Parts: sequence; structure tokens; C-alpha cells
Amino acid sequence: MTTPEDETQPDSPAFREASLLDRLAAGDTRAAENLVDETYAQVYAALCHLTGDGDLAADLTQETFRKAWQSLARFDRRSRLGTWLYRIAYNTFLNHVRRPQRLVPLEERQAAEARDPGEGQEERIDRREVKERLRRAVVGLPEELRFTVTARFWGDLEVAEIAEIEGVTGAAIRKRLKKAYTRLGTVLEEEAA
Repeated sequence: MTTPEDETQPDSPAFREASLLDRLAAGDTRAAENLVDETYAQVYAALCHLTGDGDLAADLTQETFRKAWQSLARFDRRSRLGTWLYRIAYNTFLNHVRRPQRLVPLEERQAAEARDPGEGQEERIDRREVKERLRRAVVGLPEELRFTVTARFWGDLEVAEIAEIEGVTGAAIRKRLKKAYTRLGTVLEEEAA
């Protein structure tokens, strides 16, 4: 959490964010470019984790920023900009999952991965399978637990930020995380058996 004093320190992230938002409100197009430069990678990475598909994540990232621009005037600055963008990205993902799919892909797409030259084909396949099993298990969690886990680990939000979004205490978020870990452990053990 930022304190009011943080926002007055020119080198603080809170001050830079407030300045950027003020410039955006004044119609500064360079501020819009800076916003995208500073937040795109985080939003894209979170959506990659949620979807398991780099191309789909890129599409949903564009949709997230489109929605953010449309609702920027309503951003009340009670949370960090990154927190607000993550919530939009998460909702964009959920809308995609819930939307009937009109197109059927001709082939299954794989997320792009950097390859370790020392790693063999079998290890890459095993790692990819483990990663996909974990992604499916997380996406299969009940909504409350899924949001908490993805916001914390894929969105890099702090427990306090998630608690603020959800309107609960930090202790409640930690309990949700513990419950999610237990469920994920059970699901992954059952799959491995």
C-alpha cells in the first residue's frame, strides 16, 4: 500500500503513476504510450498464464487495454493502476471463456517457450505437461479461489491489494490461498495417479 507521503516523493512509483494519470487526463498522448510501455508485459504475462496460449493472450491483452481506455475516466485511483488493469484483464479472460466459441482451431496451438539448449525433447514435453496440468487445475478452481491465486501469482498483486479489490481482510485472502493450495495439491495428486 502506498501512503500519502509516497505520492509526494518524485522518485516513488506512486508519484510517477499519479503524474502519468494526470498527464493522461490532460490528453497527453505520450503518457498513453508510457502507460502501455510500463504495463503491457505484466498484463500479457498474466493472460499467458491464464490461457496457456501466447496468441490468445496477445488478443486478450489488446482487448484489456481497449476496455481500460474506455473506462479510464472512471478509474478513481483508490488502487494501483496495475491492480485495476489486472482486474480488467481477468474479467476479459472470464468473458472469453464464457463466450461461445464460433471458430474451431484447425490445429492445437502451443505457447511459445524459450528452449534450454541442454534440455532434451522429453524434458521439454514433461515440463510443458506439468505447466499445462497446473494451469488447468488453477482455472478449474472455484471463482473466488481462482481469482485470488491468479491475482497473487500471475498478476503479481500483493495480498493487501487483492484484499482491497475483494473487499475482505488480508487474513481472508491468506485463508483463500491456503484453501486453494490444498485443492490444487489434491487435484494434481489425483491426476498423477
